[in-house]
Amino acid sequence: MTAPVLPTIADVRAAVRRLNGIAVRTPLLPAPVLQRLLGRPVFVKAETLQLTGSFKFRGAWNRIAAMTAAERAPGVVAFSSGNHAQGVAAAAHLHGVAAAIVMPSDAPRVKVDGTRAWGGEVHFYDRARESREAMAAHLAAERGAIVIPAFDDPHVIAGQGTAGLEIAVAVAARGLTLGAVVTPVGGGGLASGLALALEAAAPDARLYGAEPEGFDDLRRSLAAGRIVANEARSGSIQDALLSPSVCRRTFAILRPRMAACVAVSDDEARSAMAWAALHLKLVTEPGGAAALAAVLSGHIPAGEDALVIVLSGGNTDAVTTTS
Repeated sequence: MTAPVLPTIADVRAAVRRLNGIAVRTPLLPAPVLQRLLGRPVFVKAETLQLTGSFKFRGAWNRIAAMTAAERAPGVVAFSSGNHAQGVAAAAHLHGVAAAIVMPSDAPRVKVDGTRAWGGEVHFYDRARESREAMAAHLAAERGAIVIPAFDDPHVIAGQGTAGLEIAVAVAARGLTLGAVVTPVGGGGLASGLALALEAAAPDARLYGAEPEGFDDLRRSLAAGRIVANEARSGSIQDALLSPSVCRRTFAILRPRMAACVAVSDDEARSAMAWAALHLKLVTEPGGAAALAAVLSGHIPAGEDALVIVLSGGNTDAVTTTS
């Protein structure tokens, strides 16, 4: 089997140039309550304030921007539970091309509505009985379009990595040393991009992942030394993180670079959402709050240098925050 093409830090830096003036350089916000609790500088990278409400816009824009005009002309296709869907729909709209998105029938309404608001053509599938990959491939073949994966693509990973370079620059500008970054993990695209960026810009920083309980495939894969898939396809409110498994590309990047990956419960995610609303005045979705949940629940080792928590998305139905 041919080894997958892996992006490099040069690709991440190229993505910075493509995204300049387009994506939001999201703020690195201090978390003084956590700083007092943990005894170290603590910040949150608020990707909830990115275009479309999550980091996914970064990778989607970078992938479409790297395509030729002829490749973009038939439009693009993607499959996603919602955040990648919105990112692709927005990036396609801003490039003036069509986007067809395959989404699970149980996707949060706010994510479906957000995808359609950017002009995305939504096609639903059943998580338990249908293959989103097969449906997307069929749509792409009909249209002569390119499929933009949510994480298994070098340009997508490189685009997500731009957040990591922003983190390193912002921490250094405060005269601090970056000790650790904690990020939610689904398919591993964001984590992989962060890993590449931190290896170059803050090589002593440790990268931790947070996954939903019962869907902690990366944690189990790192322990086994091979990719281990999740048996279930649904069953957690952390819908943004319910990928069947990491892929060969993201696993190859993360295996030598990630310090550890931990599992957080849905109750811990709910508590983290409430904590973010109360102390940070930020709306987060369950999966987007997974890294914060890992820190609040004591799953991340103590340290002295700066800790950065990635809030990866804020697209949540209103009922979720009050349940």
